[in-house]
Amino acid sequence: MWQAISNQLSETLMFEFTITERVKMSGGEINQCYMISDGEQRYFVKTNEREFLPKFEIEAENLKALRETGTVHVPEVVLISNTKECAFLVLNYIPVKPLDTADASFQFGVELAKLHKWGEQKEFGFDQDNYIGATLQPNQWHKKWSRFFSEQRIGWQLQLLKEKQVTFTDIDDFVDLINEQLSGHNPKPSLLHGDLWYGNAANTAFGPICYDPASYWGDRECDLAMTELFGGFRQEFYDGYESVLPIDPIYEYRKHIYNLYHVLNHCNLFGGGYLDQAEKLIATIQAS
Repeated sequence: MWQAISNQLSETLMFEFTITERVKMSGGEINQCYMISDGEQRYFVKTNEREFLPKFEIEAENLKALRETGTVHVPEVVLISNTKECAFLVLNYIPVKPLDTADASFQFGVELAKLHKWGEQKEFGFDQDNYIGATLQPNQWHKKWSRFFSEQRIGWQLQLLKEKQVTFTDIDDFVDLINEQLSGHNPKPSLLHGDLWYGNAANTAFGPICYDPASYWGDRECDLAMTELFGGFRQEFYDGYESVLPIDPIYEYRKHIYNLYHVLNHCNLFGGGYLDQAEKLIATIQAS
């Protein structure tokens, strides 16, 4: 496998790349991740089963979309391909450290706000479906945000859970409720990172960086809400964001609706305590 990756990378780089160092790295629950080097150049490699290739291609498209905005920093895609044994994605290797300083947090908040201001899009969705973790994320274009989020985010996750014999509430009734509660909110479509928890952002020698996106055009508050779901972002991050884009006070209410999507996805992926968390969130939304 590694010889095949080395050969294909050499063709792409147009110079001989022989792997002399390979270090296994943490990379989440889905892929095997490595740093490879020839003694001079270093690259970050994700590997998975051969059938995973389309998912790597989608990830590369999402990274490209974010990179083209010139607002946030993301890894550069070097190569996507497969060998007889696996599919793989090669990115430029960037040494990272936690995004835990005041200056870097503020800067990342500024850059995220600039991403959310970037571009002109009239509808919500994306040109292709992608993945939130290992779960398919449908992105059919919609003109109405409340309909897009209630159906393609909340309804979709509830249906996946129902197929696993997990039912929290009547799906149609709850989708209608979400649609109703968001119906008076008409945000400008923003290009989102889509999976912006603390583990998908870091600091580098040249400033903040983010990765592993699940991008689509949606309400910018979805990105902000997820930064709060698992904690980890400093107050300076939000200060930086608000220095460019003020946050609507009613966001404090909507963020629970938006984070229900990610909690439901974690129910689908992991079950466990997320089931109780989802049940409580649903009850809170129904009571409001």
